Amino acid sequence: MATVRNGNRSALVVVDVQVGVMNDAWDSSRIIRNVARAVERARAQGVPVIWVQHANDELVDGSPLWQWVPELTPAEGEPRIHKHFNSSFEQTDLEDQLARFGATHIVLAGAATNWCIRATAYGALDRGYDLTLVQDAHTTGPVELDSGVRIEAANIVEELNIAMTWVSYPDRKNGVATAEEVDFANPGGSR
Repeated sequence: MATVRNGNRSALVVVDVQVGVMNDAWDSSRIIRNVARAVERARAQGVPVIWVQHANDELVDGSPLWQWVPELTPAEGEPRIHKHFNSSFEQTDLEDQLARFGATHIVLAGAATNWCIRATAYGALDRGYDLTLVQDAHTTGPVELDSGVRIEAANIVEELNIAMTWVSYPDRKNGVATAEEVDFANPGGSR
């Protein structure tokens, strides 16, 4: 059973908005603008921003594809988490950083919806955090199944938005809100 986190402090967690991830992502320009807006609003409200950056065989640490997209720059002092698995929690110090800020509510944005965002969202809920998914600030690419069926990225994004609206965990709040409307003080919803 998860330890439910008591408190009401928030942190914005930005996951994998890297050049190599966003190159082929659905509606990436709009999503990047919305992530930037969420970052701007979090900073203006004194909400910590934590940056998560993935490395693997395709996103080689330090390579041009591994870098943040040019429109997003972590500010001095904002934590940077380096990961090698889909969940931002696995073998990282994300929980330590959240504890440092006293954060019990994660506001989540980034990529890729069906991999790292989904794994991080469920990882947060499984660990007892409240969660707000920024519904217009995450993206992915389409998925081609062996059967020839193609699942469009927009459908993958919408499905996770629906899931995060309806999934329930005991004593935790979760939901979705737009980058413009997310309420950092109200887990799971908008202002």
